[in-house]
Amino acid sequence: VQLQASGGGDVQAGGSMRLSCAATGSSSIIGWFRRAPGKEREFVAATSLIGGNPIYSDSARGRFTISRDSAKNTVSLQMNSLQPEDTAVYYCAARPVRVTVLSRSSSGYKFWGQGTQVTVSS
Repeated sequence: VQLQASGGGDVQAGGSMRLSCAATGSSSIIGWFRRAPGKEREFVAATSLIGGNPIYSDSARGRFTISRDSAKNTVSLQMNSLQPEDTAVYYCAARPVRVTVLSRSSSGYKFWGQGTQVTVSS
């Protein structure tokens, strides 16, 4: 499985940004994580390409929306009302093939994309 993340950049506080993750291979669970400077990697959101409701972190819920295009094997993360504390490198990740359960734990994801920087200025 290979993952290609895109869409990062700079944005002002209160602005929006959309990240995309193109996946090749057969993993059905795609998640987004982020790592801010000096902090641990943290879960943001996850969804299944085969259906069901997504899951979010508390900080993402209500501001971020994860969506899927199963035909294109693409997962997007729409981020609204961005704040400086959202500044981080964002990674998309995929769970092992045949795993169909969503997870908030990074240890549950086997495949990782290269990361894309999101910088929110105040």
